[in-house]
Amino acid sequence: MTPIKKNQAKKYHVAKTTCPSFPFAKKLVTLLVAATTTVGAGVSYAATEAEQLSSQNLPSESGTANAQQLPLVTVKAEGEPKDSYKAKAAAVGTFSSADLLNTPASISVITRSVLDDQQSRLLSDVVRNDASIDNDYTPLGYYENFSIRGFPLDLASSYQLDGMTLSGEQNVGLENKERVEVLKGLAGLQGGLAAPGGLINYVSKRPANVASMTLGTDSRGSRYVATDVGTLFGDQKQFGLRINAAHEGINTYVDGVSGNRNFLSLAADWVISRSATLQFNIEDQHSQQLSVPGYQLLGGTVVPANVSPSRLLGGQPWSKPVTMDSLNANVRLDIDVNPDWHASLAVSRSRVIIDDNSTFPYGCFYVSSCGAGGTPPQYFSATGDFDIYDYRFPNDTRRNDQVQAVLQGKLALAGMRHDLTLGVSSFRRTVSLSDGVNEYVGSDNINNPSPLVFAPSGDTPSASTRRLDSRQQGLFVLDRVQLSERWQVQAGARQVWLREQAFDDTGATTRTTDKTMLLPQLALLYKPQAAMTLYTSYSKGLTMGGQAPFWATINPSAFLPPTVSRQIEAGIKFEVSNQLLLSAAIFQMTKPYEYPKPEGADIEYVQEGTQTNKGIELSAAGQVTKRLRLTASFAATQAIATNTGTSAYDGHQAINVPRLRGSIYADYAVPGVVGLNLLGGWEYSARKPATRAGDVDVPSVNLFNAGLRYGTTLAGRQTVFRLAIDNLLNKQYWKDVGEYLGDGYLHLGAPRTARLSVQYEF
Repeated sequence: MTPIKKNQAKKYHVAKTTCPSFPFAKKLVTLLVAATTTVGAGVSYAATEAEQLSSQNLPSESGTANAQQLPLVTVKAEGEPKDSYKAKAAAVGTFSSADLLNTPASISVITRSVLDDQQSRLLSDVVRNDASIDNDYTPLGYYENFSIRGFPLDLASSYQLDGMTLSGEQNVGLENKERVEVLKGLAGLQGGLAAPGGLINYVSKRPANVASMTLGTDSRGSRYVATDVGTLFGDQKQFGLRINAAHEGINTYVDGVSGNRNFLSLAADWVISRSATLQFNIEDQHSQQLSVPGYQLLGGTVVPANVSPSRLLGGQPWSKPVTMDSLNANVRLDIDVNPDWHASLAVSRSRVIIDDNSTFPYGCFYVSSCGAGGTPPQYFSATGDFDIYDYRFPNDTRRNDQVQAVLQGKLALAGMRHDLTLGVSSFRRTVSLSDGVNEYVGSDNINNPSPLVFAPSGDTPSASTRRLDSRQQGLFVLDRVQLSERWQVQAGARQVWLREQAFDDTGATTRTTDKTMLLPQLALLYKPQAAMTLYTSYSKGLTMGGQAPFWATINPSAFLPPTVSRQIEAGIKFEVSNQLLLSAAIFQMTKPYEYPKPEGADIEYVQEGTQTNKGIELSAAGQVTKRLRLTASFAATQAIATNTGTSAYDGHQAINVPRLRGSIYADYAVPGVVGLNLLGGWEYSARKPATRAGDVDVPSVNLFNAGLRYGTTLAGRQTVFRLAIDNLLNKQYWKDVGEYLGDGYLHLGAPRTARLSVQYEF
């Protein structure tokens, strides 16, 4: 039998957004980097207020001038938390930091204190704090993806670093991040072409006088060391540098699966004058680890039972690790034109090179039990047989380049105050891929106690060539109009010009996409009191079409055209105190439904019908009492397809979308023991459909987490010990059961894991 090849193999994700390359951008980056390196870089944090705001990436109200005029004041209290788990502002919903209370969108912010207390290493450790976010193809040892409000994010356009688009095919290092911001819902105005679920934005730490080291381990003997060193210098502390570095030796709960990670970043700021500042960030990460592939439904209808998360399914002695090298850099120049107007220019590059290797279990094309009882060959057989492929795709390269200029200011017209934002953005994404090796080497069974060993394929991967060149230009405007003391209107739009070209391995053009569209956003805000905001909004988004699976007989591996999404949302936010924010939102989102449609004996990947996601979100973040602070989030989501042309797919919950999710994380200061805090949390997910027909579910799950934090002094220096235990009751569960390029996979969650760290300030 001729071996089955997946020409657009399971991990290609040949992406989905873009924009043009500009020679002046390269020159500007070179000049700014050179200037920053020469001068040393850094922003003045001489004022107490400015220092606090800089930790949130916020400008002081009177601009950079205050940062040079006020004296430095440092206040510390032993055992006192760095923050209340409540963020005051976020940048992800607008084009600069904006007050969360008065932003007409559902936004969550996971602060640095939460990241530290939970000892987060991956984004999956972070987003579990928001019930609206769920895993969507998150194999261990590979880059992760997620869904928001039931819609999977786009790796090409749904992730940002400091407000600039980031290549999502990487596990971003968290050591140099101050917080992680999540915009839930359509983000057409903010990002142009983007998935309807929303945006995730990482915010970098800024330079400050800091010096600390963290040592850590876990219950499997992993090793972790990280340093955070920064300084402010110059006559007026106008320069600043901050270096974060980390090394991680990873031992996982899967037998024989280990890895390592090295991370290094530099942040540099320079207050050029009273009205101009320059910021520069660069981070480099190298990781190497065997990937752990998922299971598939048995016969396409049964969830595998009695399987262990410690088994590497399809593993071979010659299996190679996945290697990822990522480089993310951005430069931002801010200028106060006058007291009312501010301009900024930002340039960024995000590049990821992946040596994508796996002994990948997929389908049952080559086993005699395949097809029994109508088993589709793209699933494991009903008896648990599966095929193994030698999968090697070196030099899988994704690169995002962006330039964005923004002008923001205030003016009065017709007796009303306008907060106006004008901007232009240019974004380019390129993808280079090898034809690689994806060859059948043998078959095994999930219940085999002694996994079989096969010889690797003798084939050699081809050279990596350009497969996608996607360019997106945008012109956007946002106006916030103060109608009265209580009423505000926020109106905005982004004009998008998209041009994409796809190529085959010979360089011949296989697809050209040209799309022009206006993406509006309108919101009405009402403030019955200063601490409360009610809002309603409408927005429109543009999303790249999906890619057909290789086994679609009519249009295999084809990319579908862009689609339009729409959303209406209403919400309320209430600031109980300066340290506690409560919020609630209801929403309805619609998007054309994409799926492999049976056409007699053939299959065509189509856009037919509508998927409508409706839901309600509740959240709380901050200091509840003097001793208790928490984050809490609950989300109920109904995700249903209609008029698809395939009746089995109509009228039930969408694949991998639970109807209810909840998350609570709390920190309680123990009375009578200075510096000792009890930490703990709860995560809940209702059952998830594992098929588009909704006839197979994985069970619901409750996970409990616990921990301790103890702050003290050693040799006169602040020292913090942290213990975190995840999945305290050692539940076995399926963390995600979504599709990837048309194929369904089931990934097991991690068993009980304990992490221990000590952070020492020197």
